[in-house]
Amino acid sequence: MVLEWTNHDCPYVKMHYGANNMQGTQKDATAQGIVWLQIISSPPGRQGHLDGAAAIKVNADRNAVPTNVVLDPDGKIGTLYGAQTTPHMYVIDAKGTLVYKGGIDSIPSYRADTLPKAVNYVRETLAALAANKAVPNPSTRAYGCTIHYGS
Repeated sequence: MVLEWTNHDCPYVKMHYGANNMQGTQKDATAQGIVWLQIISSPPGRQGHLDGAAAIKVNADRNAVPTNVVLDPDGKIGTLYGAQTTPHMYVIDAKGTLVYKGGIDSIPSYRADTLPKAVNYVRETLAALAANKAVPNPSTRAYGCTIHYGS
């Protein structure tokens, strides 16, 4: 399972979706039967907050293909996982063990021209799991926009 914290207004998230990087990673994962949950922890009145209908529209407009979207406006899920930024990525193996947490890739930038040089840690983790190998980078630095949890 992949957990993706997202905020559609964040420049880092916009870059990954604008370059089709996130959607490509989603498509590859879900084609392997991996559940991909997109989590929105922005509270009402804060950047990135969406209700269900708006989240569906945003995903349709950017051709996103998560398995589902989880609305977390009270931040309980985000706080439980320690999600700090958007995008903040987590991979949980079939046994329910957290095997990766951190950034989507190795270059903390909102410039699309960095993507070809970056290691996509989510892809790397999923490939290691599929090959029954150790995850090479189980924890990396997350980067992006800070999640501002409600009170």
